[in-house]
Amino acid sequence: MASPSVSLLARSTIYPIHPVTSHDTPAADSAPARAIVTFLTPAERQRVDALGQGSYTTVHRESFDDVMRDLRTKPVSAILLSVSRYQHHHATQVARMVREFPRVPAVALLTGNEARTTQALLALGQQGVQALVDAREPAGWRDLRQFVQREGTTTIEAIAIRRIRADLTGANNDCLRFFDALFLAPRSLTTVRQLARNLGVVPTTFMSRFFRARIPAPKKYLAAARLVRAARLLENPGHSLTQVAFLLEYSSPQSFSRHVMHSLQCGAAEFRKRYSGEAMLEHMRQHLILPYQQQLIDFVPVEVTPQWISRPSAESGPASAVMPLVSASA
Repeated sequence: MASPSVSLLARSTIYPIHPVTSHDTPAADSAPARAIVTFLTPAERQRVDALGQGSYTTVHRESFDDVMRDLRTKPVSAILLSVSRYQHHHATQVARMVREFPRVPAVALLTGNEARTTQALLALGQQGVQALVDAREPAGWRDLRQFVQREGTTTIEAIAIRRIRADLTGANNDCLRFFDALFLAPRSLTTVRQLARNLGVVPTTFMSRFFRARIPAPKKYLAAARLVRAARLLENPGHSLTQVAFLLEYSSPQSFSRHVMHSLQCGAAEFRKRYSGEAMLEHMRQHLILPYQQQLIDFVPVEVTPQWISRPSAESGPASAVMPLVSASA
């Protein structure tokens, strides 16, 4: 475990207080700016806001009760804590925050030299804060921006997209677009009809293409992707089953439990014990992707070709002589 007092002498401006493990945060809507909840001084807020334009959004809070409320009810990518603002009486609240939301990285921000700086750093490290950004020099602010961007590549959504793309090497962009959409779609997108419209294809046409290709129905892929997100959220002890149900736009906790039972033949409490986000992703791959790998590589689920466009074949001569091959239901 690195000592903060030693770290303060290091030339690098961002480094771990403890050995850093990978922390994933749930993504919000499609390609959103990442949301960071802060507990900062007014001067630090201005600098963080200016730096975050186009990279992340900030939600500034005056108390740790407010920070905890955000963690329970909103998608949060990281928590930024001011070393200058930290006081001894915050210790219990910081420890609880880190313990209940281990998948949301907590970062200490150092912007000045004060008599109590070393003590505050030691205390934050003892409470479980795992990273420190030293912003006493301009390079530190750049490092903060890079840290947030790097965390974005370790979300369960980003991991899922990378692994599925590796499984479907050689697949056309149309198929990959479908799988990307499963994990980049807003949490409010909960039905196949919404997904089809989001992709720009008629829902009935979209669903029939899966049937004709002998691939599981799209609702199974959407259901599995939602459970991957749910499993990742439930890795945080601070999230209850009820909170996760509402975060993922299920109509009720009972609806979420029924969804889990129908998909996995286990209750919601057992689901939480059995599946991490990555374990649920592996289940999705083993049951819905790898057994249908070749069909998926050749699959075109989204392409929309108007009736009046002809598709020439190798045996049919000029395109103008070819009759339309796509009917209204294709």
